[in-house]
Amino acid sequence: MAQDFKKSTVYQIYPKSFCDSNGDGFGDLRGVIGKLDYLQKLGVDYIWMTPFFVSPQNDNGYDVEDYYNIDPRYGTMEDLEELIAEAGKRGIRLMFDMVFNHVSSRHEWFRKAMEGDSYYKDFFFFRKGKENGEPPTNWESKFGGNAWEYVEKFDEYYLHLFHVTQPDLNWDNENVRKELQKVIRFWMEKGVKGFRFDVVNLISKSCFEDDETGDGRKYYTDGPNVHKYLHELNQATFGTDAEIITVGEMSSTSIENCYSYAGADTQELSMVFSFHHLKVDFMGNEKWVLVPADFGKLKDILFTWQTKMEEHHAWNAVFWCNHDQPRPVSRFGNEGSLWKESAKMLGTVIHCMRGTPYIYQGEEIGMTNTDFTDISQFRDVESLNYYQILQDKGLAARDALRIVQIHSRDNGRTPMQWDDSKYAGFTDAASEQEPWIGVNANHDRINAASQVEDEDSIFNHYRKLVRMRKELDVIAYGSFLPLAEKHPSVLAYRRTYEKQDLIVVNNFYGKECTWKSGLDMEGYRCILSNYADGNPASEDGVWTLRPYESMVWYKERT
Repeated sequence: MAQDFKKSTVYQIYPKSFCDSNGDGFGDLRGVIGKLDYLQKLGVDYIWMTPFFVSPQNDNGYDVEDYYNIDPRYGTMEDLEELIAEAGKRGIRLMFDMVFNHVSSRHEWFRKAMEGDSYYKDFFFFRKGKENGEPPTNWESKFGGNAWEYVEKFDEYYLHLFHVTQPDLNWDNENVRKELQKVIRFWMEKGVKGFRFDVVNLISKSCFEDDETGDGRKYYTDGPNVHKYLHELNQATFGTDAEIITVGEMSSTSIENCYSYAGADTQELSMVFSFHHLKVDFMGNEKWVLVPADFGKLKDILFTWQTKMEEHHAWNAVFWCNHDQPRPVSRFGNEGSLWKESAKMLGTVIHCMRGTPYIYQGEEIGMTNTDFTDISQFRDVESLNYYQILQDKGLAARDALRIVQIHSRDNGRTPMQWDDSKYAGFTDAASEQEPWIGVNANHDRINAASQVEDEDSIFNHYRKLVRMRKELDVIAYGSFLPLAEKHPSVLAYRRTYEKQDLIVVNNFYGKECTWKSGLDMEGYRCILSNYADGNPASEDGVWTLRPYESMVWYKERT
């Protein structure tokens, strides 16, 4: 039976850091199998798995060497087939992460290209340099440095928008597109019912020219043929199965393009990830700086995407974090005395919005950023590169480290905190093999075991949010109306559908505030709060909200 993705919740697993079943320090597929009952209790409908295909792991699996086989460190094809089957028994479906903008330089296609095979060279972008010996363009890699790598054998450069070992695929070549269609069909036959497409709006490059005003992204973002290629992929593969849902990761996209990417009738993708709301603590597009989050900008972005996507009958994926982002409770909430309240508030903000919510592993128990104090503890290639780049620009090592501590992708990649044992239950405490990356010391108080049976826990708050989406049509299908748009502390909105009304009120800060809402709350009842004693709706429309207070009010009109 087709799953209604508007009533569904997706749980993202970063397998390397989720659960290690064999004591080698790396999470694996059997570790995921062992935690399916936990995920069933949470109530999620899909598990999005980041790549576990054969890979040299230069970018933690996003450098795929073989789309058809499982990296042995994660397990076997038999393990994967068992995972799909066991998840299915619990009403959970698998969503695979497809990295189709680029491959690993160890992929067979690229190895043949480097041997001089002209058929496979055209799978990639090989170009001559400029007459002065410089690369073809001045485009910057997402991981720092120039996006072109010189190959002396050909006296040519190849394009890599990411790591030097991740050459970009040439989607303008029909043979590339057909090969990628084969990959999707292979996994469909295995019973996979969801696909997440990594940086998929970068697959169409418009031209190869110097970008005098930026880093080149205007020449490869939302390119001229991207909608054509996604529609083609849809029609040749997942679009033939009504049960399959899809989501595209859209890098620096425009909302106008997303009307088509995730339009109800455009036959491209089910929904999109956009990241504008997670750049509110950047300086422009610059991530590696320390600036406070701009709350007004955050609200404006969230509200704009909610209302405009609805107007154009398009669908959002709504989320605070993933494997590439810092932990939301550290970024926007409070790691100290108001940890529980702020984590619950952040969950409420997202899960009551219009769109399919995504929970990233550990978010549902309020996991925080790393507690790393030395650069040697970090593993992320982007973080290590920028630690050096920042020093090359003149920053002191301690200042560069502080920026990395705040923004590193490793913040979301420390092991899942299952219990208070030595390695947080991620791997056997008796194992002599330490986890691939350090475990946060706060796992003694922040862990799943301490929350599953605690009715007042963050876990059970998320569980209620997941259930509410299934039970209340207004959350899944309702219109979105922003409230308190100019208030310096309150993030509030209204959802309406047929005879159902929902009002969601959140104090985004750790200090009490007052909101003169003007709302008539007659007939509403509070169905969810992050404070045990609740908060009666003010009869005169004036609300006094405690630090990080969050409430959901519901009414059925007659």
